[in-house]
Amino acid sequence: MIRLQAEPFDPGALLTAFCEGRTQTGAVVSFSGLARGEAGAVTDLELEAYPGFTEAEIGRIAAAAQARFGLDDLMVVHRIGRIAPGETIVFVATASAHRRAAFEAADHLMDYLKSRAPFWKKEHGPDGARWIEPTEQDQADAARWD
Repeated sequence: MIRLQAEPFDPGALLTAFCEGRTQTGAVVSFSGLARGEAGAVTDLELEAYPGFTEAEIGRIAAAAQARFGLDDLMVVHRIGRIAPGETIVFVATASAHRRAAFEAADHLMDYLKSRAPFWKKEHGPDGARWIEPTEQDQADAARWD
């Protein structure tokens, strides 16, 4: 399942629902990413996405990850709109027969979401707003999967 939403969500509830009824799955890995306040320099983060296109692109990389790592299932829930420090931005869960595939797939998905997914990010703070781009480290992390 791939979902973009403006409303806050509970990662614990998502994980519980994702795990429910998985009698043949040996491993579930989840990741929750939170907005950082950067020691008061960021009052909120604004994420924009192009409706339909962003979900399709995430779906494309998710399908590739499912095939590459032999996943039973995966879930990506990503916030859009304004997000306060401490709020959850992203939730990723992967399910597979074995832990290594679940861990690697979650890592792969997060590297893609952080650096290549079509989101536009702006930080707002006391000194104004600025658009942010993936860092060199974000790009290097994503490149290791190529």
